[in-house]
Amino acid sequence: MYYLLSIVIGYLFGSIHGSQIVGKLKKIDIKNVGIKNAGASNTTILLGWKYGILVALIDIFKATLSIILLLFILRENGITDDTQTLMVYINALFIIIGHNYSITMKFTGGKGTASLVGVLLAIDWKIAVIGIGILFIFTFATDYLVIGVLFMYLSFLITTYYFFGIEPTMIVVLLSILSIMKHIENYKRILAKEETKLSSMFQKDAK
Repeated sequence: MYYLLSIVIGYLFGSIHGSQIVGKLKKIDIKNVGIKNAGASNTTILLGWKYGILVALIDIFKATLSIILLLFILRENGITDDTQTLMVYINALFIIIGHNYSITMKFTGGKGTASLVGVLLAIDWKIAVIGIGILFIFTFATDYLVIGVLFMYLSFLITTYYFFGIEPTMIVVLLSILSIMKHIENYKRILAKEETKLSSMFQKDAK
């Protein structure tokens, strides 16, 4: 029952899209224009960094709230320790699945980067500090967000194994594979020198 609850809560929270909310306000279909991704990076390209940050905040904190709600339910019912940890990671997996394959977007969506940040914040502050720190370091060093994201997942994999063991780590492996699949086109554009750089995103004025 609680495993099913972890899945349902994660998927429903994940299906809430910041880009969809902002898109309705600005009367633009963010998913189907620009680089055709329902996330903060495409919102920044299309509408400027202020709207990009708004979308990122929605997508970050929907993930954090999902895990906080699940933890509250589990603790109220006396479920703690390793079982609780595994359920939190299952919840995290379905937050990302919900974001990437949202029921509100006909099972399409974004790539889950901002939502993963929200997951890290809710799981453990040490994992969050390491993961977000690595995200910033590699993003600014390379000027490509997708490279920072790749290394953030790698750090999440290592820190999860260090702090929580093999079962949660296997879930992070699935998350990492999902992220790589979603970012294949970004990697191809980097090789072709066509990927949008972080610096160019922040030069765009908000419309």
